[in-house]
Formats: sequence, C-alpha cells, structure tokens
Amino acid sequence: MLYHLLVPLADYIGAFNVFRYITFRTIYAAVTALLIAWLMGPWVIHKLHQLQVGQYIRELGPESHKAKAGTPTMGGALILFAMTVSLLLWGDLGNFYLWMAMGVTLCYGLIGFMDDYLKKVKKANEGGLSAKTKFLLLALVALAVATALYLHPGYSTKLSVPFFKLVLPDLGWGYIPLAMFILVGTANAVNLTDGLDGLAAGPVLIAAATYLVLSYLTGNAKAASYLQILHVPGAGELAVFCGAVVGAVMGFLWYNAYPAQIFMGDTGSLSLGGALGITAVCTKHEILLALVGGLFVVEALSVILQVGFFKMTGGKRIFRMAPLHHHFELKGWAEPKVIVRFWIISVVLALVAMSTLKLR
Repeated sequence: MLYHLLVPLADYIGAFNVFRYITFRTIYAAVTALLIAWLMGPWVIHKLHQLQVGQYIRELGPESHKAKAGTPTMGGALILFAMTVSLLLWGDLGNFYLWMAMGVTLCYGLIGFMDDYLKKVKKANEGGLSAKTKFLLLALVALAVATALYLHPGYSTKLSVPFFKLVLPDLGWGYIPLAMFILVGTANAVNLTDGLDGLAAGPVLIAAATYLVLSYLTGNAKAASYLQILHVPGAGELAVFCGAVVGAVMGFLWYNAYPAQIFMGDTGSLSLGGALGITAVCTKHEILLALVGGLFVVEALSVILQVGFFKMTGGKRIFRMAPLHHHFELKGWAEPKVIVRFWIISVVLALVAMSTLKLR
C-alpha cells in the first residue's frame, strides 16, 4: 500500500524514492511485523485464556510436558495477522510471486486454524481434521499454486541442483507434482517439529532469513548472473515477504520462548511451513530447502522411520520417542538444551546452504 501510494510521488519528493528499494521495504516489513506481534501478544494471550483455548498434552509424552497443559495455543493467528498487515503496507501488491506466497501461507494457516478450532474450541471427539482430510486440503492448495506457477509466463520449470551450475533438468509438467510435494512436505515437517517451546519458531526464523537473501539474489539479474543461479524476474519481492515472516516470528518468539506463554498450533506451523515451501519453489532453490530446513527433514524422517520400524518389527522402536526432539528429552536433556542445540544446528545448516552459492 505504501509502495503504491508513495513511489509515484518520488518524482516530486526525492525522499520517497527509498520506497522503490526492496532492501528498505524488507527491513521495515520485518520491523512492522515484529512490533505488531510483540505489541498484540499480551492481548492475544489474554483472549485465548478467556476462551480456554489451551494446549492438550498427550499422556505418552514426556512427564515434564504435563505442566504445559492449558497454555494458550492457536498463536499462529497472531503471526499471520502481523505478516499480512506488514505485507499490505510494504509489499508491491502488483507482484505475482508475492500473491502466490501470501496465498499459500494464508490458505495453509486457514487449514491449521480449522484443525485447531475443532480440537481446542469445539473439543471434537475425533480430534479435529482427520489426517486424510488435512492432507487432501493441503494438496489441493498446492496443486492450484503449482499449476498457476507452471502456467505463469516466463516461469522456468528447470530444477536448480546445488553444487552443479550446469545441471538444470527441465521437468516440464512434472514440476507440478514436485512443487506439490515440497509445499505439503514442508508444511507437515514444520508441524512435526513444533513440539517444544520455541523449537519450530527458531529454525523457521533462520530459514526465512536465509531465503530472504536468496530471494533478493534470485530477483537481481546482476547478482544471479554473477553467482550463476537461475534469475527469476520479480522474485526479489519475496525478500519483503520473508522479512515479514522473520519479523512476525521474532515478535511471536518473545512469548513462545521457554517457558512458553503461547503456542503457535497448527495455525502457525502449517502456514509457516507453507511459507518456506512456496518461497523455495518461487526462487528456484527447491532442493536447497532440504539443507536450509534440514532440521525439519530430520524430524519428519524420525517419525517416518519410527512408525515404519514399529510396524515391520511388531512393536520395536528406533528412538525412545518420535519426533526426534522427544527422544533427546527422554535421554535426559533439559528442554532448553534441546531447543538451543537444535537452533545451533539450524544456523550451521543455513550457513552451509549459503556457501553453495559459491561452490558451483
């Protein structure tokens, strides 16, 4: 909104020229989202307490988690509100990729909200949306977005492979199922990681900050040419989107850090996973997401391996409990230690991912 209102005035008032720059708008999108989430946090927590929208703790979970019962959840709504307002203020609303990113994030957030609402507000006996229903809804949104990208003029269906600058296989229509897999898979992986205070928020913040840089470089023709990465005209605006994600998550983390006053719920985890997935797809750094979000991949794999091994062996387990963070808790690691160590791993993975830009 500010972009469209003030940029036309730059020809008359030179100071407004700064609104043309993605870097400027990215910084203030982050600051705006952070302030909204931080300032509204206490009010949202109070309202959720009043509505008795509290977290349910599984009986099979670690004993230390039982004290968290009743902590307000569905805090992802606060993240989404802060992001959306910030983007409406600072984003170029004529940008195709910005709308794709906002669309996936809000749609996945709505699916998560439906699940949280049924579980936490309506106290549905079946526990919210069934796994099949949730997966189908996520897949339908992913199909619509992947098809829109495929049909968008100038969008490349080539797949960028880290470390190999000349390996660019063109998947054609096969790019649609790949994009769907990335969107749905990332959303579910972040959802599985969201099990401790700030555990999902920290790595999401790190991954979003990484893709903020990647978005800017991908959208800049000179930078993309220098680094020998695929140039996607218009994708630079996703840096503003990632800035809003970073700011909103930082503001939320102020209250979600150990000991958490609020949890993001599926409303937050599914939407943030979708945000990372769509950014990776739009910026043509799809495979790199497996490294940037390596922690989410490992958490999801731990569940898949645990369930598969349990069924194959008639009840045996690989881990003491899945997802992986619970395994370390049951081994005696204090919750804050698990969280901070997982954050450190996320930072290292992000740095390695950024190094691939030069190792080509």
